[in-house]
Formats: sequence, structure tokens, C-alpha cells
Amino acid sequence: MTITGSCHCGKNAFRIDGEIPAQLTRCTCSFCARRGALLAYYTPEQFHVTTPSDGDAIYRWQTKQVAHHFCRECGVATYSDSPAFEMDGSWDGTTRRIGVNARLFDGFDAAEAPVTVIDGKNLW
Repeated sequence: MTITGSCHCGKNAFRIDGEIPAQLTRCTCSFCARRGALLAYYTPEQFHVTTPSDGDAIYRWQTKQVAHHFCRECGVATYSDSPAFEMDGSWDGTTRRIGVNARLFDGFDAAEAPVTVIDGKNLW
């Protein structure tokens, strides 16, 4: 299956080679709680940006290991490139994952999907 989506203004669009997960993820860390995205996770090989990179902006904080992407024009959170942290906060030191804002998927209502909460407020 191919999933497509974009930010509000369309300057940042993407394609995912994969399925929409059975459950989305909501993180409670200080950044994600304010950002409001519901995340669907994919491998870097599954995720493809389909628009020029000039509309993309990146925010990094603390360890600088996570690149939070957002649209330079409309400000919408698009995806994050991060270490593939386990639920206990551990990481193997190499594996990465892409957390895509499922609210941006074409033809999909993320507000209706089941959600798992990650206690990022206390893990990171």
C-alpha cells in the first residue's frame, strides 16, 4: 500500500511504502505534547519526501538526535527522524525510525484511530 500526505499548504508532501499502523502514538514529552501530532512509525527506507526541500525546516533540542521537521511556510509538523527508541527509552545506537504525523495522511482521520501513549515526559 502507498500512503500519501502533505502539510496544510502542500509545500511539504511525502509518500510512504507501507500500511497505516493499527495504533498511532502520542508522546507526552514537553515538545510532542505541544506539537500535537499523532505519530505513525516507519523505517527510513519506507518514507519518501516528494517535494523540494526548500519548504522544510528542522527543529532539534537537547541531545540533537531527533530532527523534528515542519513546514517553513504553514508551520505544520510533518515528521521526525529519530533513534528507534524502545518503550523503556533504550536504543541500540544505530537504528533510526521516521515518526510521521498521521493527521496529514490523505483520506485518513487520525482522530478516529486507536492511540498508544508513550510517557516521554519521564523517559527522555
